[in-house]
Amino acid sequence: MNLREEKLSSTYYYKGAIINMKVDKVRLPDGSVANREEVEHPGGCSIVALTPDNEVFFVRQFRYAYDEVLLELPAGKLEAGEDPYEAMKRELREETGCLAERFVFLGTAYPTPGYTNELLRIWACRVSGTTQQDLDPGEFLEVEKMPLERALEMVMNNEIADAKSQIGILKAANLVREGKL
Repeated sequence: MNLREEKLSSTYYYKGAIINMKVDKVRLPDGSVANREEVEHPGGCSIVALTPDNEVFFVRQFRYAYDEVLLELPAGKLEAGEDPYEAMKRELREETGCLAERFVFLGTAYPTPGYTNELLRIWACRVSGTTQQDLDPGEFLEVEKMPLERALEMVMNNEIADAKSQIGILKAANLVREGKL
């Protein structure tokens, strides 16, 4: 069965600094027509930064949409035309002050495929040194580190709600267990 949908038209309702919102008219596989709402996003990157003692760097920051302070892996939005690998290294340094080596690509995640085209690229690395944080204007966060095993427990106990952090911790813990990271 052909599951693809054909885009017939697009109407943008909002174009912003981070996201665009549009409604596409599409032809469905059975020939009928429907609307698809989409949030366009430039994509992001995240990193599981591990010390030699297998401690993981996290950031705590307020997330307005949830009205909560969340514990997350360092992460950020891609700038226009920015290479995701370079963006990840930049975000790690800016948010935590960490310098790293031995980068391992953990994969790409589709955080909400029902309405956004956002792609999250996730890496793991070994921290090799530190420098000063260099936060963006309006960015406020606290850096925290904890043993990887504790982070894994928190993921399994639903104490870490952020999806990219859950994925990163689960994959990195598996690679550490296998001796590949």
